[in-house]
Amino acid sequence: MKLCDHTSVGILVRKGSSILLIERAQPPFGFAPPAGHVDDHGSYEQAAIAELAEEVGLTALHLSFLHEERLHNRCRRPNGTWHLWKIYEAIVEGEVRLSRREARRALWASPVQLRELAARSERYQRGLIGEREWNAKPGLEPIWVYLFGQLERQQSNDRR
Repeated sequence: MKLCDHTSVGILVRKGSSILLIERAQPPFGFAPPAGHVDDHGSYEQAAIAELAEEVGLTALHLSFLHEERLHNRCRRPNGTWHLWKIYEAIVEGEVRLSRREARRALWASPVQLRELAARSERYQRGLIGEREWNAKPGLEPIWVYLFGQLERQQSNDRR
């Protein structure tokens, strides 16, 4: 298994007001936008393009940078205790074709569904939902509860 390179990229794909999420087939379980490590891709942008193609079969036509932050979050790789995250929004072409190795299913989540998934994640983190129930019906990956909150605050500040 590869060591963690401490670099993560996340990609938001929109359809109207909905955002594409995948239910992860590998830890950390939960719903999240397509995302992954930079690894051998060279740059964050190249990693974003590759992760979109690998996880959901979409071709990125344009990437817009949204957010960057160093976060303490575990990953399944050895030494993975923190990551420098860069988040992009992508204009894409193609139809969603899931990688069965990466994703159980896709969801075009409305703002209401995103809030419901985030609330479920918060209940899970407080111990109000057990592992078995979480695995059967997960919420957002915990790091994405935080990142969506940051993006929402950033967007609110940009409107002022």
